[in-house]
Formats: sequence, C-alpha cells, structure tokens
Amino acid sequence: MSNPYLHISPEVAVAIENNRPVVALESTIIAHGMQYPRNVETALRVEETVREQGAIPATIAILAGRLTVGLSQEQIEYLGKEGRNVTKVSRRDIPFMVASEQDGATTVAATMILAAMAGIKVFATGGIGGVHRGAEHTFDISADLQELARSDVAVVCAGVKSILDLGLTLEYLETQGVPVVGYQTDTLPAFYARESAFDVNYRLDSPDQIAAALKAKWEMGLGGGMVIANPIPEAYAMPHVEIDTAIDRALQDADHHGISGKATTPFLLARISELTGGESLESNIQLVLNNARLAAQIAVAYCCC
Repeated sequence: MSNPYLHISPEVAVAIENNRPVVALESTIIAHGMQYPRNVETALRVEETVREQGAIPATIAILAGRLTVGLSQEQIEYLGKEGRNVTKVSRRDIPFMVASEQDGATTVAATMILAAMAGIKVFATGGIGGVHRGAEHTFDISADLQELARSDVAVVCAGVKSILDLGLTLEYLETQGVPVVGYQTDTLPAFYARESAFDVNYRLDSPDQIAAALKAKWEMGLGGGMVIANPIPEAYAMPHVEIDTAIDRALQDADHHGISGKATTPFLLARISELTGGESLESNIQLVLNNARLAAQIAVAYCCC
C-alpha cells in the first residue's frame, strides 16, 4: 500500500487495514463490455450486490496514469462515457499507461495485479480469458492464465468464456498449478451455459470451504491464484445449440474482418449479443451479478478464517 503509483480510495484502504472483506472488480467490462449507459448501470449494480453481502467493492482502473483501486461513481461514469476511447490494459501495458499518464480499463490480468498490490484477495468478473480456438496455429493465449499462476488472488467467474477452447485452457491451468474449483458443480461452467464436457479439479459447496482452501494455500506459501467457477443462474443460462451456433458465426465474422489480439474478445461478445437478439448480454449481466454475490461471501468468510 506504500507503492507510489498506487491510489487506494479511503473506504477501501480502511477496509484492508482493518481486515474487512473487499472484492476487486474490473473496468474493462465498463469501457469495452457494453454500451453507455448500460455499462455504468451494470457496474453500479455489481458494486451494490457486493455491499449487500457485507463486503466493500473496489472497482479498479488506471486514471491519468494512477493505479486506482476503488473508483468513485463519477469515475465509473467517466469510464462508461469514454468507452473504447479508454485503452484496454493487460500486464504489458501498465507501465506505459502510467508513464504517459493515460487512462486504462483493466482486464482480468491487470485487475489481479493491482488487487494484489493493494492486498485484496478476492476478485469477481464475468469469465476468464484462456486458450483461443486455433491456438495451435496462432499461439493466442490470454495473459489471464499466466497471471493466475503469479498473483495471490482468487477469481470468481462463470468459468472460461465459451468462445475459447475450454479443454486446452484447463490443460494450461493444470501446467501452471492453478486449481479450478467448481462452486456446487462437478463440471466446468462455460460462461453462458451452466455445464460443459469438462470436470473441475475440486467441488466445494460453501463460501466457508473455499475460504479455508484459500487460507491454507497462501499460508503454506503456495503462491498464485485460484479459479472459482460459479455457474450462471439457471434462469439466464442459454441452450448449448443456440450459443454454439452464435459463437461459430461470430468466429467466422472475426476471421473475415481480420480481428485479432486483444480486440478479439470484445468483438466476439458484441457480435454474439447481436446474433442472439441481446439475450447473451442479459445473461452476461446476470452472471456477473451472481459472481459478485459469491465473491463477497467468500471475502467475508476469508476475513473470518
């Protein structure tokens, strides 16, 4: 917390100093995930959901070169209005945003880094990045996976984004020693879908069990994060056939337009939303809220361990 580049809001700083539960939240979903004003409304709903469970939300971004942990409502509004004018930032981009005093919306990887700097142990997001389909040719692998091996932060998500190669992503996480825990499920959720053909490493059925595993891991010096895979609420889950058809079409469109690198995921999610008549966007919002709820419960349990 003495990092000269790091600014922690007073509310979040006091909570961390007094061992009160805090949940980190990313800002890419605000600037790149959806349009204004839906992005701001969703971000504020996510923060309120965290508070309802007894934890403090800490939305994270880079503002004018400052690593900012705990955004104000005005700052969230600013990011929402600026949208894709704000740079999408991963690990490699952070020093350049700071040195040039630019704004940056943090991805899963960058949010984990800043959360770890601040001493926050639990982070809620939608879905993690992973190994892209066709990576055996493109080597397109999200920096999220390497960060999960580095940073001592638990990531609560709806599994791996279904636009990715789930099997190869799990293999990569296994190689890096990152545990994948299913919350009340034996199979890996696939973002819009509650299940997939792949098993998780461990099933845990309560926030207390997850908190105990995190405490044991980090107190033994076993560094790195943990994936907490939380299935989307059943009412908002989408049929495999419908979402797979939309994903295949979106992938074809991305290839046709030459979309690659960090532009790929925002393009695919937006295109899938179009192809599903907005149904996938509503599912995306509900799964983020569901993850924020569980993350807050885990953070509360962790502080009580």
